Amino acid sequence: MSQFFAEFFGTAMILVFGSGAVSNVLLSKTKGNNSGWIVISFGWAVGVFTGVLIAASVSGAHLNPAVTIALVLAGKFSASKMPLYLCAQLLGAMFGSGLAWLAYKKHFDATDDADAKLAVFCTMPNIRSYWFNLITEIIGTYVLALAVLYMAEPQKGLGSLNALPVAIVVLGIGLSLGGPTGYAINPARDLGPRIMHFLLPIKNKRDSDWKYSWVPIIGPIVGASLAALMFVIFE
Repeated sequence: MSQFFAEFFGTAMILVFGSGAVSNVLLSKTKGNNSGWIVISFGWAVGVFTGVLIAASVSGAHLNPAVTIALVLAGKFSASKMPLYLCAQLLGAMFGSGLAWLAYKKHFDATDDADAKLAVFCTMPNIRSYWFNLITEIIGTYVLALAVLYMAEPQKGLGSLNALPVAIVVLGIGLSLGGPTGYAINPARDLGPRIMHFLLPIKNKRDSDWKYSWVPIIGPIVGASLAALMFVIFE
């Protein structure tokens, strides 16, 4: 498998599990309806675990443009490969969210809450305050990127983006920092599915909330960049 497809399918797995978990909790007439935030957080964490398992040996399993940017800024990844990785991650996120929608198609049809349908695909804050929402995404991604950078250190014995440690970090971020914004911490994870929400024939859907879409793109990039800066300074 090429690096492109490793990043594509690895990122797709994050969305299959993550968007699937959100669908199970928020959509009508599912087995897991109203089962709560912990179910959602575990779904995203297992998605990361599965995606890393698939991609780690081929591409290093970045699966996140913010992680790729952090590794480039820290001098641990070639900038020339960044466009390939970012494209694969975005397309993979679109594909994975499309599969989750297909699995829950009849439940989308049975759900009247248009906000719940949008939440399956992308993040949106319960309290909309763009700068504080941005700060939340910066902090969450800073934690993720810093953890990843240290996991990638050979002396730590974890290899590049080892599956279980990074999944646990993502679970912790969801449980601890995910409440304000839904913790995108990954531009592709939010933008790709948001595009799919716009394109797919979802019954009685609302707008795709494009006015918020810059927050889960800029926030993770800034957070990852700050983590890379700190890593370089204190390495």
